[in-house]
Amino acid sequence: MAPELSPPPLNPAQVARLERLLKAGFQFVSFEQFARYPGVEKSGFVALLDVSGEAVRQFGSMGYRVGVGIGILVERAGGKAFVWKNESIDATPALLATYESVKKELNALLAETVCGGGL
Repeated sequence: MAPELSPPPLNPAQVARLERLLKAGFQFVSFEQFARYPGVEKSGFVALLDVSGEAVRQFGSMGYRVGVGIGILVERAGGKAFVWKNESIDATPALLATYESVKKELNALLAETVCGGGL
């Protein structure tokens, strides 16, 4: 049996970054298939986080919760959709606008300098 992979312990700067995400309305989520990467969700949009280094970084692309997975935005003949395995949700203009807004907010929060902590 393979050992269970879990995120490493967090440093004070990472804890402060995660607290800022919570204060901005993001919720922590986890996905069994991505156990090593904690996730954050807002308005149905999900991003996995890499906390293995000194910082908190986004791992992969932001997606939309589809069933028990994360649907990734794809372009196909009928238009854009968020697809997870054999499930999909059409990417309506309103959904795409929210996607861009949440993605921009997450990127800004992850890029902000966290004051204090002495690191």
